Amino acid sequence: MSRLNRSLLHLGQALHARAYRFTSVTPLTQQRVNARAQNAWATDLAGVFGWSRPFHPDTVGEELFGLMDSAGVLHSTANGGWLSTVRWSSLDDELYVHSCYPTSQADAVFFGPDTYRFAQAIEQHLRRQPPEQLRRVLDIGCGAGPGALLVARACPSAEVLAVDINPLALEYTDVNARLAGIGNLRTLRSDLLASIGGEFDLILSNPPYMLDPQGRLYRDGGGELGVGLSLAIIDEALAQLAPGGCLLLYTGVAMVGGRDPLLEYCKATLPGQSVVWSYREMDPDVFGEQLLEPGYEAVERIAAVALTITRSRREEGGWQR
Repeated sequence: MSRLNRSLLHLGQALHARAYRFTSVTPLTQQRVNARAQNAWATDLAGVFGWSRPFHPDTVGEELFGLMDSAGVLHSTANGGWLSTVRWSSLDDELYVHSCYPTSQADAVFFGPDTYRFAQAIEQHLRRQPPEQLRRVLDIGCGAGPGALLVARACPSAEVLAVDINPLALEYTDVNARLAGIGNLRTLRSDLLASIGGEFDLILSNPPYMLDPQGRLYRDGGGELGVGLSLAIIDEALAQLAPGGCLLLYTGVAMVGGRDPLLEYCKATLPGQSVVWSYREMDPDVFGEQLLEPGYEAVERIAAVALTITRSRREEGGWQR
């Protein structure tokens, strides 16, 4: 662990000791709340580390300011204040470090409402697939690591691998795992499953699903209206599911003329592959502000969906579901 990451871990521990909590909201909500006149400056820790507002050193105190300086997460502003270049968000009883608002950097690591829905999908799945059945677990595009950490905590005997193409995401995942006291998780840089071998009992993913002219890793899904990465994950994950293993994909889909391109792909490609699958909309309308962006002129809505694909078990004499 680098010196900067160790200092970032110490900052997270100090915030945890102060019972700091913050629920991340959509970028549009963040923008609107921060635009209120009374929110021009942070007046508490949530304003500094959650809302990403400028602050004066005495707002955080000498200890936290020193930890921020040691971690390299202080940015001076033109009006004599400071900004934190990281945010800390709550999920259950844990804190997660991720990128500050606005997430304009090419390597930004996002955490928000999708993260909470992804966590709900994982928790629901773990009630159906007992933890003792999970020996190897993979989180593709782990971001800040919430998916991998949830499974690692629920399945302490499992080997959990968190992969991402973004090195900053892997650094934050490592900090968050250490902060949570998770010891059965390791990180690896990989473009989807390009660097990953072997079979897995559970593969998770919450990939980006927007069109993004800036090509930001956390946001740009590629392909038709951002569905490209989701399709690629389905194809690559199926090849590395163990018998009885499951892919849990949480993503967003742009609907045009009543069409769901992800559901259509599943119906066209999954039959005959010795799998059973289910598909459901978790939220029929998310990130509506995206419909104002170029390329979305014909899109009616963006739905948050959860897809599970389970490989049949090999048994003597054939396959068994």
